[in-house]
Amino acid sequence: METRKVQVTGGSTYTVSLPKDWATENGVNSGSTVEFHSEGDLLLLTPQTEEGRTEGKLDISDLSAEEELRRGVMTMYVSGFDVITLTTDRMTADQRRTIRDATQGLVGLEVIEEMPTKMVLQDLLDSSELSMQNAVTRMRLVSLTMLNDAVQALVEDDDELAHDVMERDDDVDRLWYMTSRVFRSVLRNPTAANEVGFSRETCFDLQSSARQLERIADHATKIAELALEVGEIPEPAAQPLRDLHEEVSEVPETAMEALLSEDSDAALELVRRARRDVDAIESLVREVDKEIHEFDPQLAQVLGLVVDSLSRTADYGTNIAESALQKAAPEP
Repeated sequence: METRKVQVTGGSTYTVSLPKDWATENGVNSGSTVEFHSEGDLLLLTPQTEEGRTEGKLDISDLSAEEELRRGVMTMYVSGFDVITLTTDRMTADQRRTIRDATQGLVGLEVIEEMPTKMVLQDLLDSSELSMQNAVTRMRLVSLTMLNDAVQALVEDDDELAHDVMERDDDVDRLWYMTSRVFRSVLRNPTAANEVGFSRETCFDLQSSARQLERIADHATKIAELALEVGEIPEPAAQPLRDLHEEVSEVPETAMEALLSEDSDAALELVRRARRDVDAIESLVREVDKEIHEFDPQLAQVLGLVVDSLSRTADYGTNIAESALQKAAPEP
């Protein structure tokens, strides 16, 4: 860390010198223009750059496995590149198909150019058009609806509904990747934070909560998959699961209300309510676990996995409540 003394020039202008090493590394010379970004008691300084799209290149020659290639595309997208060029000695049909499938799972990304040795992808959405809060709000609705429908599919032996839950997981993943992309852009570029309309701390809270919602959707998908493995379950087993789900779903719902609340006092009260609910759920989980072990061992094993997923959902709600608590806490 370096320090500088603030001086006054012209009787009213405050000036401070820039560290030479930093200026040299970032191409700042006499006559260069720099940008100031204020954020509370912080003042961020960056060299002014020409507006343009950030381009990234990835050699996919060694990414022969479908999952590796898909992950490579997603990583470039989340890293914030606006134009992504994927190159190889010879692009195979399988690689092209995997790349196209990957772009369909990412908001705004489209294939704009194809050649024998490369494919070019471009993000066609302006970051200022992407709202982290809207995305997280949408994730809340979809993931918790998925959880409700997954439990319903299980207790009512509804395979069609179970398949529908599994398909909706892709929608949550799309929003999760978009949220992560915007968050990384905010960390890297102060201008992006101004466009998003939230401080970097708030963006962190939203991104952290989005991660918890994505995990809830994953567990809803897991319950839907288990619903396809078993037939109709007896009512004495179904009702405890309904009751547990009803209690569990209240935790992330309440925590999200706290996170999105503009009233700090109201947010703190909602956080306390979510924590009280979790304490009650812990004892309820033990009771349900005891009840389901009275059934056939194979069925009891499946239902035990369902109870575990519901219990984890409450834990994820607690994590959201922690983010809400930090957001509502007074600044030092």
